[in-house]
Amino acid sequence: MTLRKPLWRRILSPALVAAAACGTLLAQDQEVASQAQPPSAESTTSASTDTQSGAQPSQDLPEPPGGKRVFGVLPNYRTASSELEGSTITPKQKMTIAAKDSFDYPLVLLAATFAGLDQLTNSDPSFGQGVKGYAHRLGAWYADEAIGNLFTEGLFPALLHQDPRYFRKGSGSIMSRTGYALSRVIITDKDGGGKQFDYSEWLGNATSVAISQAYHPDNRTAVDATEFLLEQVGTDAISQVLKEFWPDIKRKMFHRGAGQDTANTR
Repeated sequence: MTLRKPLWRRILSPALVAAAACGTLLAQDQEVASQAQPPSAESTTSASTDTQSGAQPSQDLPEPPGGKRVFGVLPNYRTASSELEGSTITPKQKMTIAAKDSFDYPLVLLAATFAGLDQLTNSDPSFGQGVKGYAHRLGAWYADEAIGNLFTEGLFPALLHQDPRYFRKGSGSIMSRTGYALSRVIITDKDGGGKQFDYSEWLGNATSVAISQAYHPDNRTAVDATEFLLEQVGTDAISQVLKEFWPDIKRKMFHRGAGQDTANTR
């Protein structure tokens, strides 16, 4: 049996966790001292008026905390401030988040990098080597990521009335924030508030894995599919750890003011 996940992938995930934790330790001295400012009376009144009149939520999603990309390459569109937890977004907005995460150009660069590493380790040997083999691996990597995003962040959240956004904890100890970020692939928000099992994450990635069997000829056993499902969910969990700490790291790296992320969410 040919395993899809070579040694470098097994090492990558814990390395990312360590990098996130170390970066946050450096950023501790610039941790936000207080919770984000509450919404103004004017915005509260406006929101109340919209709710009473049955107005639809705004189609414009706020800027994610820390900006649109983590380290300039990891799409960050599903991240939201904790102030927005309990709010509801429309199915169209869910699909917009999924589309942005799936078709943002850095995702192609990431796919190209990982396709190169797979080329070196001869993962999916049926693809062969050379330009043709690399093109197959690039397409497969990009399809894995894009299809997974569309199902887990768009289609299933819309069907199951779950919120695909990752709400940053933003405060507390490194361990508590890391644990919170990792747990969001198990627990998610329902539309309008409340918690439940993250069916969208697991069903979305399971559907993506099933589809991937069509273009991964070397990985079509039940064991391979289960491994890939866990890899996809684990990747999402690790990415959420990075998204949790990225605004703190960014402030430390670029000496941004503590209010920058709050301003971005407005």
